[in-house]
Amino acid sequence: MIFSGIAIVAAYLLGSVSFSVLFARLFKGIDIRNHGSGNAGATNTLRVLGKGPAILVLVLDICKGVLAVWLGRWLAPDYDWTPALAGLAAVIGHNWPLYFHFKGGKGIATTIGMLATLCFLPSLIAGIVGILAIVFTRYVSLGSLLFVTLTPVVLIIYNAAGWHDYGTAVLIVGIAIWALAVWRHRGNLVKLKNGTENKLGSKSGGKERSLG
Repeated sequence: MIFSGIAIVAAYLLGSVSFSVLFARLFKGIDIRNHGSGNAGATNTLRVLGKGPAILVLVLDICKGVLAVWLGRWLAPDYDWTPALAGLAAVIGHNWPLYFHFKGGKGIATTIGMLATLCFLPSLIAGIVGILAIVFTRYVSLGSLLFVTLTPVVLIIYNAAGWHDYGTAVLIVGIAIWALAVWRHRGNLVKLKNGTENKLGSKSGGKERSLG
């Protein structure tokens, strides 16, 4: 249990490293949370800093989720809950980062990393649907929400069909991640309903919340 606690705390601290904030300070000397959509994530990095930094932020944020899960596996290999909770802790750290006054992003990129590590095939299926939604609508928030919604649904189908048992811990944490993402995207849901959500590539300064 001690090593489980260490893994979860370490994962939170890892998740608290906000690369979008760091790169904005490094490249432009600004706080990205005061520019564009105000979100500390990859999509706002694209808007404020450009494609190169945005891709780097996206990859690094995904890696936070991957590494968090593996920290749990390395430090507590006999406890199924630790990798899942460590992944969740990394997402919480990204959303409420200790180092940046608890003001972070939405955690979708980090969620991609942790879910892909915990349950690759279900997250891949959900991810394909999410990507297609972004391609056809250019609403990153819509694709993000579809991804976090469909992953636990596909997990349930896999478990019920007997194709693969990913375990109770992964399913419950997947549902928790879905609830967290919906809460963080509640403003986007209203805008999607009203048809006022910003699209990918938009130069508007509106509050688009997506891959953060």
